[in-house]
Amino acid sequence: MDITPDETLDCRGLSCPMPLLKAKKTIGKMQSGQVLEILGTDPGSKNDFPSFAKKSGHEYLGEEEGEGFFKFYMRVK
Repeated sequence: MDITPDETLDCRGLSCPMPLLKAKKTIGKMQSGQVLEILGTDPGSKNDFPSFAKKSGHEYLGEEEGEGFFKFYMRVK
């Protein structure tokens, strides 16, 4: 993926629901159209972030698998 994030949130080592809660808090401080990159190790986040984006109106841009962690991307509504 060739996405340039405006903010990066490191949630590696955190379990549900902490990555989602931290992402919500960070998104609340961001401008519309900005992109948040979330780094995480909790496999449950693969379901949580797309679902959260759909319910809240943000655009889920996808995910990548890094070396031992995931990268999730969301555009703020």
